[in-house]
Amino acid sequence: MLLHKGQKLLFIGDSITDCDRAKPAGEGLFGALGKGYVSIVDAMLQAVYPELGIRVVNQGISGNNVVDLQTRWQEDVLDHNPDWLSIMIGTNDVWRQYDTPFIKEWHVYADKYETTLRSLVERTKPKVGNLVLMTPFYLESNEQDAMRRTMDEYGAIVKKIAQETGTLFIDTQAAFNVVLKELYAATLAWDRVHPTQTGHVVLARAFLNKVGFEWNRS
Repeated sequence: MLLHKGQKLLFIGDSITDCDRAKPAGEGLFGALGKGYVSIVDAMLQAVYPELGIRVVNQGISGNNVVDLQTRWQEDVLDHNPDWLSIMIGTNDVWRQYDTPFIKEWHVYADKYETTLRSLVERTKPKVGNLVLMTPFYLESNEQDAMRRTMDEYGAIVKKIAQETGTLFIDTQAAFNVVLKELYAATLAWDRVHPTQTGHVVLARAFLNKVGFEWNRS
């Protein structure tokens, strides 16, 4: 596996990452990592690789977009000195264009999204040894749906940035698409955005696969 003994793994993002984690820093006792994919990743690492002692921190904040991440980047990422950083952002950047179409200042359009995310990655890469970029997703099987189409465009931006900066890349939409062949979208997220526990397992599995997690390790 790519994670090594004693490393710190920090996740940052929006409500999908947050999932009621503790504030100001999501780590420690009593469900501090929240109820989503971050806590599942932590549980699997502890259960299967207990000797590594991986320290997991959740810095997701509900409602955030990429501009919000930029505002809190120093305090919530760099000051923690993580060995690994996973970024999943973009849902609200897209969603606000559809659920509040007339409040333009809440929208983060593709050009600003790309510029801001690229800036964060380039700023962080010299200081954090291992970066993972996870795409935003929309749990809608119809690829021609307007919001699904826009979300796929933002996912393509994430992929381009990952390729150009040599960063690990996870296509979360592709991971969900496999399950969506069998399950109706509302089974995974009633609003097509906030996953059920099954959806969070899909995310955790995609992350763990990317870092070389051995599922049959004894």
